[in-house]
Amino acid sequence: MKLYYLSGACSLASNIALREAGSNSSSSKWTGTPRRPRRPGLQRGESQGLLPTLTLDNGEVLTENVTVLQYIADRNPAAKLAPAAGTMERYRLMEWLSFINSEVHKGFSPLFRQDAPEDTKQYARKNLVTRFDYLERALGSRSFLMASSSPSPTPTCSPC
Repeated sequence: MKLYYLSGACSLASNIALREAGSNSSSSKWTGTPRRPRRPGLQRGESQGLLPTLTLDNGEVLTENVTVLQYIADRNPAAKLAPAAGTMERYRLMEWLSFINSEVHKGFSPLFRQDAPEDTKQYARKNLVTRFDYLERALGSRSFLMASSSPSPTPTCSPC
């Protein structure tokens, strides 16, 4: 396996997971910016230019953090990076990863676009504050959303 990622971008999480798993897989840091990553040798069509990109030993390619993170966890169960597949805790993890991906991460997009109108950026900031307020309430006094000491609430926020 080989992971392609970009420091300073969300794909770094997959690189961290690989290291935490103790995997002997290699990783390759792309150069460029999160909006324009460049990595010689990997054809854009292999991953649509998306990061992270995990190239498996059989040549198949996986993209998207939610998928790559769970794949790494499943390939390295002793590292306990994710609850066991099929458990309610695993579905809670999937909820949180999806929430962060769709409700938080994507909310930043207008803030990094030079051509986005200021009204759009202000709208994005307001929505992000709502999501972060919700995450703060969900986290409470715990250090991690998926802390085993208390049940993690279902990620549904109002007015998300």
